[in-house]
Amino acid sequence: MSYTSVDFEVHGRVQGVCFRMYTEDEARKLGVVGWVRNTRQGTVDGQVQGPTDKVRQMKQWLQHEGSPSSIIDYATFRNEKTISKPTQKGFFTRY
Repeated sequence: MSYTSVDFEVHGRVQGVCFRMYTEDEARKLGVVGWVRNTRQGTVDGQVQGPTDKVRQMKQWLQHEGSPSSIIDYATFRNEKTISKPTQKGFFTRY
């Protein structure tokens, strides 16, 4: 199985709309690991690791769905790479 790691940042109305909680829920549903946090710039950023197809699904969710009250303008992804296995355990919110 091939694993992928990618860093993300989501721009738009993504703070104060339960975005982090919904991101944790979606990650757990998909079986990916990593973290999410609010930034001082008003965005949400984090990292996702897991099977490549599940990471792809999570990227789609971050770009197009998010929490029900969020308004996503766009998402950026960087440092996408193949990894031998995830280095994170679980998916959680960082503060």
